[in-house]
Amino acid sequence: MRIENRRVPTARITQNVLSAADGTASGETVLLVHGNVSSSAFWRDTLLALAEAGHRPLAVDLRGFGDTEPAPVDATRGLRDYSDDVLALIDALGLDDVHLVGWSMGGGVVLQALRDRPAGVRSVTLVNPVSPYGFGGTHGLDGALNHPDGTGAGGGSANPDFVKLLAAGDTSDDSPASPRNVMRTTYVKPGTVIKDEDALVASMLSTRVGDDHYPGDVVASEEWPGVRPGTRGVLNSFSPPNFRLDDLHTIDPKPPILWIRGEADVIVSDTSLFDLAHLGALGVVPGSPGTPAQPMVAQTRAVLERYGPYTEIVLDTGHSPHIERPEEFRTALMNHLKRS
Repeated sequence: MRIENRRVPTARITQNVLSAADGTASGETVLLVHGNVSSSAFWRDTLLALAEAGHRPLAVDLRGFGDTEPAPVDATRGLRDYSDDVLALIDALGLDDVHLVGWSMGGGVVLQALRDRPAGVRSVTLVNPVSPYGFGGTHGLDGALNHPDGTGAGGGSANPDFVKLLAAGDTSDDSPASPRNVMRTTYVKPGTVIKDEDALVASMLSTRVGDDHYPGDVVASEEWPGVRPGTRGVLNSFSPPNFRLDDLHTIDPKPPILWIRGEADVIVSDTSLFDLAHLGALGVVPGSPGTPAQPMVAQTRAVLERYGPYTEIVLDTGHSPHIERPEEFRTALMNHLKRS
């Protein structure tokens, strides 16, 4: 069994897709969508395991990541630049009844694809997904905005040291903000031994950096903490008011959703270390007026409870169950595929 890499022209952009090739994987299609500051490489072992089990797995690089065409991201469309790309890929490959799997930002991408084309989706698996109300700038289970303009989220919420080192292609562990150390301390539960760490760091470094990509354009706000969502790039695309998916319960049909999450996740969490409001409460970002942390996990649960057919599985991991506990993750995923 080997990994094949191919570029697929679609009606929107040319996309890079990984597949497992030995001529035997001919079962139901499982399309794997990666998260922010990563690429399809984070799915390589999952892809091989799914192929060996008889599925037809595919892993796509989103625009601006990996080897897919780095088209700019119009953040005013929320995550639809990404989800429309995924749907265009499905069309180009002539696929139907696809099982969608999305990790982190990719979870929001597959939920948007489900929202826009439910009839073509066989099942959905969410892996530590971004909240349906985006990342930062909201409070409460209904995703109420802290400020009308979404202050507290967007391109300006990124760590500038991390952005600088990412753009420089830094592979060291010299700085706490280096991509390697960010992966070791936040992508996984600290202390986790990461298989193929160099390859995953290289995957992170495939991220295009700039206003049209990561982190996106930075817009100042007069309200604390001084930044609000812009109109371009990654972090703005899943920040309020650009991204909001609270009407999933209205779609028909409703394919089953599996939600797998790591209980030690510090990125997507009710007390996220990437949420400026929570960092304000901790005193890391000074001057907080008491803005509450975004209850990201609780928001996701509230939306899925309204939706209906979903199952939640919690693993002893950080943000990346498929990397940290691959056997447990694959068992849960394959059981879900089998039942769907």
